[in-house]
Amino acid sequence: MGIGQALGFVGATVVLVGMPGPNNIYISLRSLTQGRRAGVVSAFAIETGSIVYILLAALGLAAVVQASPLVFTMISLAGAGYLAFLGVRTLRASESQGVGGIKVTTLGRVFRDGVLVNLLNPKAALFFLAFLPQFTSRGAGTGQVRDEMLLLGLAVLVIGLALDLCYALGADAIGRRMRTGGRFAGLRKYVVAGIYLTIAAIAALGVLR
Repeated sequence: MGIGQALGFVGATVVLVGMPGPNNIYISLRSLTQGRRAGVVSAFAIETGSIVYILLAALGLAAVVQASPLVFTMISLAGAGYLAFLGVRTLRASESQGVGGIKVTTLGRVFRDGVLVNLLNPKAALFFLAFLPQFTSRGAGTGQVRDEMLLLGLAVLVIGLALDLCYALGADAIGRRMRTGGRFAGLRKYVVAGIYLTIAAIAALGVLR
């Protein structure tokens, strides 16, 4: 890969991965409501899910999702349903439980939710399947293409983690006021739940229409 192509790869990755979506919004909401630690854990959780998709794309298994509209639809609806579940759980949480019914110290659940949010987003798999091959060697053998996709995937993973951490730290700075300000304390649960439910509705409508 020449310098020009490498710069193009990095630039495209920053734009595509950094664009606000379910993953970045999930990270931001965790930081806003539970603090920096939860946001950082969420960032690593999202990229753990990305590792799975990178491996699937390198092995060609992600093509199954692309080739089967039914599989894509089922996974997409499952993802929308899980986001809706997070929203409902947030609405049902008491203030003593913390936003989302998850205490700040239960980082294991924060991590699990983040991995599931990413894995239940088949567009992530299609991103790696459609994006990475554009930067592999033309006419190369299967083994070389697989190795190149793994290396490119690792680069995307590093860039994605850096961007995710920026979302986490930025949202935490804003969230400090929300968590301590009396005016925001009573509303934050409904704001977070509304964001989750809105994303879920947009995702579901995008699949069904």
